[in-house]
Amino acid sequence: MPEADGTTFVTGACGFVGMALAEHLLARGATVVGWDRAAPSAAALRRLAALPGRFVALRGDVRDTDALDAALAAHRPARLALLAAVTAGPARERAEPERIFAVNLVAVTGALRLAARHGAARVLLASSGAVYGHSGRGTEPLHETRTPLRPEGLYGISKLAAESAAQRLAALLGLDLRIGRLGTCFGPWERDTGVRDTLSAPLQALRGLRDGRPVRLPRPLRRDWLYVRDAAAALAALLDAERPAQPVYNLAAGFAWSVADWCAWLAAQPDFEGADWALAADAGAATVDAHADYDRAPMDIGALLRDTGFAPAYDLPRAGADYLAWLRDRHAPETAHA
Repeated sequence: MPEADGTTFVTGACGFVGMALAEHLLARGATVVGWDRAAPSAAALRRLAALPGRFVALRGDVRDTDALDAALAAHRPARLALLAAVTAGPARERAEPERIFAVNLVAVTGALRLAARHGAARVLLASSGAVYGHSGRGTEPLHETRTPLRPEGLYGISKLAAESAAQRLAALLGLDLRIGRLGTCFGPWERDTGVRDTLSAPLQALRGLRDGRPVRLPRPLRRDWLYVRDAAAALAALLDAERPAQPVYNLAAGFAWSVADWCAWLAAQPDFEGADWALAADAGAATVDAHADYDRAPMDIGALLRDTGFAPAYDLPRAGADYLAWLRDRHAPETAHA
């Protein structure tokens, strides 16, 4: 049963997926304490305040264990969701490897100790499909227990290290830990927060077409793109599950489509009349950063469907309609920039 009357403490709450999770929990009447280095915009606070639940915004860095300790002591949440992360590209990997591991790994171990100290017995750690790394270059669906974990960048490496460390500490501290490996998300609340080095290809394409610029894709970019409202629902379902049968779950869409499909759908909408998009003649002409030189294999979500009752609700047309409506809403934060 969802703990609508309990308090969920969310780190990284002002990030892309953090805002979506907070919105999802508030919509069902929960209290959410959101912890983030950045403050929510006034428009975001108005939007969250209109929901049935209660949102408490706290500013703090997940690396500051003393401040986090005080916040958890003050609010005594029943549940803790760890979403703060640095999603690093090669330039940041070269410049700030210590910061990547400090946020993605060390802050996780610190938060787990504090969760045990303050009675937040149930903890959700948001991990990533990036832990599969090189294994995603094949075509076989990525499975939690059968697929080798071969991360290629420091983001995936740090996420895999956090998974292992969290499982060990949870066993030592008596915590009920759930780990969800998120697929590649897009949708409302996505923006440049300073810790995501490459925005999603669907957002890059949408921005270009909306602004009247030619969009050139390096390839069709087919993937099991995960609409962020489904990502939030999957996270909440895993957080709610009474006795998950396994420690780690893939949280993904369960179906695939391409950014070329997305561009074609957008071009058919009234707001995008005359949209100019095509596959690039060569790699140098591409205007959308694909982040990688391959399209990652889909993530198997059979265990998530079996153990939590989650079911994806947003295929491409429904996600597109919802996203455009969100962007048109004059009260939506980042409307001019998203």
